[in-house]
Amino acid sequence: MRQVHARPVINLEEDAFAAGIPFEIFAYLRREAPVYWYEWPHGRGYWCITRYHDIVAILRDHETFTSEWGANLEDWDRFQAVCRRSMLETDPPRHTQLRKLVSAAFSPRAVSELEPLIRSIVEELVQRTFARGGSFDALSDFASPLPIRVIARMLGVPEGDTPWLVEVTDRLMGNTDPELSSISPYDETSNQYCLYPFRHPAALELFEYGHWLAEQRRQQPSNDLVSKLVFAQIDGRPLTTAEFDNMFLLLVVAGNETTRQAIAHGLVAFADFPDEARRLQANPVLLPSAVDEVLRWATPVLHFRRTARRDTEFEGHHIAAGDRVVVWFISGNFDETVFAEPHQFLVDRSPNDHLTFGRAGIHFCLGTHLAKAELRIVLEMLLPYLTRYELVERPTRIRSNFANGFKRLPVRVIG
Repeated sequence: MRQVHARPVINLEEDAFAAGIPFEIFAYLRREAPVYWYEWPHGRGYWCITRYHDIVAILRDHETFTSEWGANLEDWDRFQAVCRRSMLETDPPRHTQLRKLVSAAFSPRAVSELEPLIRSIVEELVQRTFARGGSFDALSDFASPLPIRVIARMLGVPEGDTPWLVEVTDRLMGNTDPELSSISPYDETSNQYCLYPFRHPAALELFEYGHWLAEQRRQQPSNDLVSKLVFAQIDGRPLTTAEFDNMFLLLVVAGNETTRQAIAHGLVAFADFPDEARRLQANPVLLPSAVDEVLRWATPVLHFRRTARRDTEFEGHHIAAGDRVVVWFISGNFDETVFAEPHQFLVDRSPNDHLTFGRAGIHFCLGTHLAKAELRIVLEMLLPYLTRYELVERPTRIRSNFANGFKRLPVRVIG
């Protein structure tokens, strides 16, 4: 007899994620409506893609499903598209040209050269927090400083400016959370910022900061990413101001927000699954698979959006040219047809072809090797402490259906 499942209210707005991921909604959609038209209250509706293999198919087919009209839910007009396209919102050949400018800095070889820096930062942070004991905010005091200090070194940003960069990127990624941002992308007040990423003035602050750095590098070039961008050429010309701005912002935001939230989610997971913490302590050889499980579990970016270039049929549904198609990574990463016991955190999970880095297609995350190295070193150096802390309270989540992150993560050392 077929099991009957009650249909949940399909609410994918920010408030539905405030207390946690609405896994029951995604489970229902995967089972009953894996290609689902969602009526968005802030504009045109969109197609929800929730099954793992369907998500992979969309990501691989940039000929049909383009990124050039934005990667999140906001609708763009043509002028916004010209002003706001970063590498994330482009397709070949422009995407290939932009990615090539910075890809060497994120290669396995380049990341291996960064490992001594990563280790020294993690050691410093461990000594300040877990080794010292007591209570602290594991997000602001431990998870946040590492990735921003690493990407700052790569960009040539003074280390003293990194706390400000964290605060600015918090406002961008938390633009739908009134505690983090006084301006919502859904308010008319954001219209004046419609040419900036996230429709937010914090993007302009980052642009202006990038201009200041760029002017310094023009006068005194260095072996950093800002210097590379200042003197880079595409088709025999320098980068436009918009190209530089959007690339600089993307590197700052993606280079710190997602990894710090993955670290934070990992800390929560080990507190919630102490047997897995003990298993990793007893078997450090599991560190690589534990890193991938943290990444699957965390899914720091909940979804990305594509736009249909032309009319097409997908899994029995007619998708019209111009329709927005949203692939929910958080659903694919917990698809029970791909991941056995998906809601169990398992440090030896194998295979674990999670979607956190995009997995397939041209937009596979540029920072994959760096993020994995940072997480691996964090877990390695936290091994003695993985069973010696507890959550003081459940972490406070960002009010967002795009960023799967925390605002506060209070912990207490108990051993």
